[in-house]
Amino acid sequence: MTLELDRRHLLGAAAAMAGGAALPAFAAGGKAPDRFVRREGMRLMLGDRPYRFAGTNMWYAAWLGADAVYGDRARLGRELDRLAAMGVTNLRICASGEEGPLKGSIKPGFRGPGPHYNQTLLAGLDYALAEMGKRGLRAVLHLTNFWEWSGGMMTYLSYVNGGRYIDAHDPAHPWPAFANFNAQFYGNAKAVALYHAYVRSLVGRVNTVTGTRYADDGTIVAWQLANEPRPAGDLDHADLPRFYAWIDGTARLIKSIDSDHLVCTGSEGLKGCLEQESIVLAEHRFASIDYLTCHIWPNNWDWVKQTDLPGTFARGEELTDDYIARHVSMARQLGKPLVIEEFGYPRDGGSNDPKVATTYKDRFYRRIYDAALDDMRAGGPIAGTNFWAWNGEARAQHADYVFHPGDRQYMGDPPHEPQGWYGVFDGDSTVRLIADHAASIARLPA
Repeated sequence: MTLELDRRHLLGAAAAMAGGAALPAFAAGGKAPDRFVRREGMRLMLGDRPYRFAGTNMWYAAWLGADAVYGDRARLGRELDRLAAMGVTNLRICASGEEGPLKGSIKPGFRGPGPHYNQTLLAGLDYALAEMGKRGLRAVLHLTNFWEWSGGMMTYLSYVNGGRYIDAHDPAHPWPAFANFNAQFYGNAKAVALYHAYVRSLVGRVNTVTGTRYADDGTIVAWQLANEPRPAGDLDHADLPRFYAWIDGTARLIKSIDSDHLVCTGSEGLKGCLEQESIVLAEHRFASIDYLTCHIWPNNWDWVKQTDLPGTFARGEELTDDYIARHVSMARQLGKPLVIEEFGYPRDGGSNDPKVATTYKDRFYRRIYDAALDDMRAGGPIAGTNFWAWNGEARAQHADYVFHPGDRQYMGDPPHEPQGWYGVFDGDSTVRLIADHAASIARLPA
């Protein structure tokens, strides 16, 4: 099923869904208070209404937005139109990328080891934000990555330690060696200094398309410290004081430059906190952190088996329900909002082929959406959902579904993963499910 677009009608409807107010463009004008999403207790607010959303992950937006051989601005416009037509109003996108030696990392990146950044890719991010603003879409920007697919913390370490690193999934360094090595980042003053220099530059940046400072741009909802920062791969290697100091120190740095936008961690929640509720609570307790995040990956976590979804789906449902409930409970303890900002599920049989059905994936999405809506109706802390991730019109360029260096058919499935594994294609039945969820959120009373 392909979602047909009536652009004038659907874009108007999508703008109305953005926090319950018609705000078709965010980037122009002054710093009116209702231009920024803010936190009030367990709610996110926009003006005098709760800010609730159906969202997605679209990490590659800046790459499409670049005026370069690796960019595709026409496709970016089409994808944003599709998402707006579905009622998706919040996009979590990658605003960093560290070029280095890691296998499976996207190139080009935003930066290398020196003080000079990739201005072409940064201009691609400018363009993407400008185009989002025109359509009433808002962005969450993550500022580095615990994982290898955009370079991330391991690459920062390689910049300052003489080039030493570990590739993820290296048989010579089985799990949790990668995560434990990566955890050195939080206590490495030189690596953190390089990261903070980039944070200062980006948060203080002026958009070359709109002329608006990022700090003044209502298109941006929040800055995110990293994608899925973990304190380590196991408790024995977790230096929690240093991890917490990095969280609060970076969040305070961002707020010293930009006092109007929200800041969040990008955490998976319990799975990213070594299954310790105490760590989830501690990393989100800081006044500098505005809301909690959680991610849900039943197949990655062995809750289900993609080769036997009929036989394992029920167990995955129970564990998903429990995972959401535990994070809602923690958000209530902290008195802060919660966003379910990543959740992914394979196609039937674990296929990567967009022609294959999404029977169980749709059931999983519906489970997440029903839980979120029930909590919203009850006045709970869940503010929004971001499915992982939007593939749109992209299709794998190779029969083995492997991303090869130089490929340009960017998908929500990052370059280190099978292309089509978890992402939502424009012809999937999941599209209608997402659109229905967005419409249900729009109908919620203030």
